[in-house]
Amino acid sequence: MSVQTTPANDSVSTDDILEVAKLARLGVDDSTASSYADDIDKILGIMKTISTVDTEGLTPLANIHEACQELRPDVPNPNIDRDKNQAMAPAVEQGLYLVPQVIE
Repeated sequence: MSVQTTPANDSVSTDDILEVAKLARLGVDDSTASSYADDIDKILGIMKTISTVDTEGLTPLANIHEACQELRPDVPNPNIDRDKNQAMAPAVEQGLYLVPQVIE
C-alpha cells in the first residue's frame, strides 16, 4: 500500500481503503470505500489547514481544566421582568418554570 501524504499525493484513494480493509479482514464494498476515502481526504484537508496556524510561543495544555474561564459574580438583577420572561415559557406555576421529569 502506498498511502503517503506528500505534496504530489495528498489524497487517499478508494483502492487504498480497499487494501486496508482487506488487510484488516473487513468487508467493505466499493461505494463505502469511496465514501471513506472522501471523508479521510476532508479530514486530511482540515489537518493541513490546522498545521498552518502559528503556534509559536504557545504551551500545550496537559489538562483542559488548566484553562479556566473567570466567572462573573452571581448577583440578583432587579431589572429582569419575570412576567415577560415566563410568558415565553411552555409551562409555569406560581412563578416557577415547569420542566418535564428527567429521572424517574
